[in-house]
Amino acid sequence: MSVTATGARPYPDKWPRESATPLVERYHSAVRALAAQKFEASGLSWEEAVEQGALLPTSEELQQIEADVLAEGYRFDVSATISLKEEPDKYKPLAGITDSGEQESDEEGRKIVGTGDNVFKAPADITGTARYISDVDKVMEMLTEGVPENTVAIIDDSGGTLTAPILGDFTAVVCLGGTVRSHLGILTREYNVPCLMNSTVDGLADGDTVLVEYSKPAADAYADADAAADNRVRVIKVS
Repeated sequence: MSVTATGARPYPDKWPRESATPLVERYHSAVRALAAQKFEASGLSWEEAVEQGALLPTSEELQQIEADVLAEGYRFDVSATISLKEEPDKYKPLAGITDSGEQESDEEGRKIVGTGDNVFKAPADITGTARYISDVDKVMEMLTEGVPENTVAIIDDSGGTLTAPILGDFTAVVCLGGTVRSHLGILTREYNVPCLMNSTVDGLADGDTVLVEYSKPAADAYADADAAADNRVRVIKVS
């Protein structure tokens, strides 16, 4: 079996939809194609091939897939800042704090400085101080000196693990990566800390007072792209 020239797959997938990003789709397609080749060459039944591990890729094969993907211009999203420092050619650069000056306004004329997917519905919206937390030094500072009151932590995708020692002390979280099914989403539900995942921010500075609509319904992890976009929660700059 093999993937056809048109991209159609001659075998069923567990999930009947494309991957969340082109990079994930490209990588998964390569792994599927490799498994199909191994199955065809094995001469085994599907059950036998699975039981004997005949479809499992070797480390060399996975390294080759990664090399091919990178050669085509794809880059991985950073899940830990150390990855970018050690292998900058493999990862997208961090966006940092951006301000396009083109933010939309809410019903009261306040700037909407971000949106995200709500992990769970909180009893009420939350107003707090946005504080960017993306490195170990900031975490150690808050671990030893305490997390300031009303902190809405703005963290990158690595924050799920990085901020674990102080996560329960945050008033709320806005994460610039991941999904509602990510590790951080699980942790914030356990700690009952309102959280947005897969967020984008524009014009949000460290120290700004923001209102986040955590009382909106939780995001549907299986919603299509249009429905997911309609249910994004807003981050509104108050002062």
